Formats: sequence, C-alpha cells, structure tokens
Amino acid sequence: MSVAPKLKEYLDSNEVKYNVLTHEIAYTAQDTAAAAHVSGKELAKSVVVNVDGKCVLAILPAHLKVDLERLKETANAKTVRLAHESEFATLFPGCDRGAMPPFGNLYGVDIFVDESLTRDNEIVFNACTHVDAIRMKYEDFARLAHPRVGAFASGEG
Repeated sequence: MSVAPKLKEYLDSNEVKYNVLTHEIAYTAQDTAAAAHVSGKELAKSVVVNVDGKCVLAILPAHLKVDLERLKETANAKTVRLAHESEFATLFPGCDRGAMPPFGNLYGVDIFVDESLTRDNEIVFNACTHVDAIRMKYEDFARLAHPRVGAFASGEG
C-alpha cells in the first residue's frame, strides 16, 4: 500500500515536508497508534459526524471520543450525531473505509479539530490506508486544511 495519490499530490504540490509511517494492518485508531509506534495522544483520528444533515470530519486524539454536545456547540448546530457508514461510504474515494485522512477539504467535507491537537508541533494520521500513516507539522496541516477548532473531545474513546 501507499499514500493515496490525491493526498500525496496535495501535500507535495504545497511543498509540505512529511514522513510516511508504514505499519502492520490496523483498523482502530488506538491500534494504528500502537502499530505506528506513536502515542494515542499523538495520532489524530477522523470521525465522520452528521451536523445538521451534512457529513463533517471531527479530528481528535485517538484515545478520546467525540462529545457530541460539545461539538454541537462548536459547530453552532441544531443536530449532531455520529454518521452512519452508508452516509459517507462514497465521500472519500481512494481511501480504505475508515482510513480517511483529516483533509476533509480534499473531499468537500468540513473539518473540526479538537483544540488539544493544536498544542503539539506534529500531527500523525491515517494516509487513506490501514497500513500507512503520515507525520507532519501541525501548522502545515492547519494551513492547508483550514479546520475549525473547538473543545469537543472527552473521556476514553
């Protein structure tokens, strides 16, 4: 496997420095963190959430879960719930199911990032496969993705 061409081209065309971390196959964010030898606090997972009828990505540390009420406040929304797989099955072409990167902007999907991820110099995330992750500077991610930042992560996920 390798990084999805769409993501690689986007990062390369924007002259972003990044490292690809190839690891054993992993399907959960915590398993991916362990396989990639990074802390669950360092690995950013992408959770698809339905906000007022529209799918968005909530990006948060792998070891936490989305607090839907707090995300509702952050998004200034009326309704927020976890999206059903059928709602986003076709939204991330070229990505393995459940391995979408936090660059929702590449797929026409709004991005919300938990503020805890902004405190670290680097971010690690799935690179569209269950065997590849990318490590890059958080500031480069924020510059390219333009996420809305809020405090919506809580407890153990």
